[in-house]
Formats: sequence, C-alpha cells, structure tokens
Amino acid sequence: MTITSNNKTEINTLEVEFTINAEDFDKACTAAFMKARKNIAIPGFRKGKATRKMVETTYGEGAFYEDAVNDLYRVHIPKVIDEIGVEIVDAPEVEVADLSRENGVKFKVKLTTKPEVTVGEYRGLEVEVETPKVSDSDVDKELDKIRADNARIIDASDRAVQNGDIIRFDFAGFCEDEAFEGGTATDFELEIGSKRFIPGFEEQIIGKNVGEDFDVNVDFPDDYPSEAVRGKPAIFKCTVNEIMAKETAELDDEFVKDISEFDTLAEFREDVRERLNEEFADIRDVNLENAVAEKVVELTEAEIPEAMFENRIDDMAREWAIKYNMNPEDFARSTGTTMEAYREGFREVAVKQVRFRLALEKIAEIEKFEISEEEIEAEYKKMSENNRMTIEKVKLLVTEDAVAEDLKTGKALDLIKETAKAKDIEPKNSPLDDEEDE
Repeated sequence: MTITSNNKTEINTLEVEFTINAEDFDKACTAAFMKARKNIAIPGFRKGKATRKMVETTYGEGAFYEDAVNDLYRVHIPKVIDEIGVEIVDAPEVEVADLSRENGVKFKVKLTTKPEVTVGEYRGLEVEVETPKVSDSDVDKELDKIRADNARIIDASDRAVQNGDIIRFDFAGFCEDEAFEGGTATDFELEIGSKRFIPGFEEQIIGKNVGEDFDVNVDFPDDYPSEAVRGKPAIFKCTVNEIMAKETAELDDEFVKDISEFDTLAEFREDVRERLNEEFADIRDVNLENAVAEKVVELTEAEIPEAMFENRIDDMAREWAIKYNMNPEDFARSTGTTMEAYREGFREVAVKQVRFRLALEKIAEIEKFEISEEEIEAEYKKMSENNRMTIEKVKLLVTEDAVAEDLKTGKALDLIKETAKAKDIEPKNSPLDDEEDE
C-alpha cells in the first residue's frame, strides 16, 4: 500500500489517494476466489472443483474484483488513517479511481476529520447554580408518598367511583361513528386521577357504579399522536367491572416499624430528611454541571463538521427509542411524526453536547491528564457491574482508548466544576414539586 497524495480540500476534509500494487491485488483476487470457491458451479465440473482461471474464463476476468477491492479497502483504510495521523469523525467516502490486473487498484478517499478546537479561560467560571434546600414540606411530601406506596388495595365495588380509585373497566371508542385502532379494551386497569387518558376522560368516570353502562365524551387533542383521531370528538362506551380503593395506614410508630428498620416516626423522618439532602445535593451537582457546560460552550471555537452533529442526533434518537423497545423509525411513527421531525427534535441538545465534549477533550489535552492502568481497570469493573456483564464482555465492546478518553474528559469536567465560582440561588420550585408535575 502506497499513499500517493494527501490534500486538504476544505475545512476538516482531506482527500487521500493510495494504491495497491498488482501483486497484492492478484493475491486479494485469489483470496476472494478461495472464499467463494465452494459455491461456484461451472458446467462440466462438480461445484467447488473449478480453478480460478476456469471461473474467470467463464464469468470474465473481473469475476473476483469487487470482493478483492472490498477486502483490500477494509484492511488498508485503517493503516492509511494511522499513517497520515488524523482522527476521523465520519465514515470515509471511497471511490475506486483506477483498477486493472496490470496496475492494481487506486483508491480515492474523502475523510472528514476531527476539528481544531480552542477554548477560552475555563478556570474560575462565574455561574449561578440553583441549589434546592430540604424543607419540612418536602419531608412531609416524601412521607405521604411512602404511605401511598405502602397502601393496601381493598375492594370498594359497593360504592361509586372516587378520585384515586383503581378500576377495571371495558371501553369501546368511536370517532365519527367508526371504531378506531387502539380505542377498545376489556377489563382495563386505570387509576382515576393518574392522567393516563386524554383530558376529561377520567373525570367522567367518577360517580359511576359497577355494572353501570355510560358514555364518555371527549375531544382528542390537536397534538394527539394518531392522525386518524387528532383534534376530533369521540364517544367511549364504558362499563365499570370492579372498583378498588387504596387504604393508607396512619403515619405513626407502628407504620414505621412495619416498613423500615426504625422504631419511631421521629427517627424515620430524620432518615427521610438525610436521604432528601443527598438527593438534592446530586441535583445541585447536575445544575452546576449544566451551568458550567453552557459557559464552556460559549468559550469554545471550532469549525465542527455537520457529520458530528448528525451522528450524535442518530445516537440520541436510537437511545430514546430503545427505552420503548422500538427502533427509531417505528417510534417516530408511533408518535405521529416523521423520522425527519423526530430527529430534528434532538438537534439543539446534540449540538451543545458535541461542542461541550470537544471542549472537554481539548481541556484534557491542555492539562496533560494521564490515565493509569488501574483507573482503566476500575472503570471496566464499574461498567461491568452497571451493565451486568462480565469484564471480558465489556472489554470486547469498549476499547481501552475509549475508556481512557472518557476518564480524561471526566477529569476535565471535575476541574471546571472545582474551580468554578458558583453562586447558589434558590430555585422557584422544590424538586419534589417538579416530580408531581411530571
């Protein structure tokens, strides 16, 4: 393999030409023939018994050119990239510029390279950080949640449905007098007040009794995922089959003894406060990280290839869809949008993440951070435990270089946070209020 030219054609773009001589090309053709040989049939010969020359005489001189070229490119492109000393951020664009048995192969490859990055003064950043403090009200809300989580479910079918009840019911939905997909279910379980159904639905079940047939009239929202019923009125024919109520215990010492290792409500309450303090401290740390990230992104200058943003958008779209055990295309359809619109929803965050990551990598370079073998092994162990895989399996999936790079950027982030001049400010709402809104 010989690199014959290496030219920067535009920012972050290299056009590289390299050649494979005739001898190595012929060896690659022979290797391609040997891999395909057992499946090749030539009239007059048993399958797999024809020579390479016979096959080429029958099917043409170039019978194995395509496979040979693909194998040569796969083997040599990493060597080319390593030899010219660049880091690429997208799949290379390849063209076979010349090909013959006499001269070998000439490849022309377009490489998108990692951009040059400059970062302003990243130490001592002045930021405001929302810092929640645990109040008595927060502790009370958490205790109420614990009571609700430990509630007993009792039969309440002898009375009408109330807010907070859990019911099992049948329903059949009609839009413009036609049944629609997903609008019918039998013995469906629903907690009244959970807001799982469209606005106005659950409220109309309150006051109904077991065995009672009734209609629920609603209008589908204008942004409803299914285009078939979006913005249209609908009628649901409903029947309640069962009513269940949550019975919560009194918040006292006996309740605490039943659900925890504590003997008194006072002890348990203090433990809840300590756990909330830890949770709020983590929230404060995330807020600090977001605040310094915004500042660092503003201080970062780079001509970033669009491919880096597109790749990050692809990753985010895939990660989000995986949460619902779907591929991105199916997930986009399930939400009533196009794949283009679904991906575009991630763009703003993706751009910031790419810029911030590049800045952290540059800071790690400036600070000359080094990662020890012990640190890498510790990280592999952590990844193994978090993903419930063997360390050997993790090492097959993630290279040491990738682990080291992540650890370096982690150190860069820690440095920025530790040196930041953070002014704590009180948030408008408690984090627990935000959880209730969700």
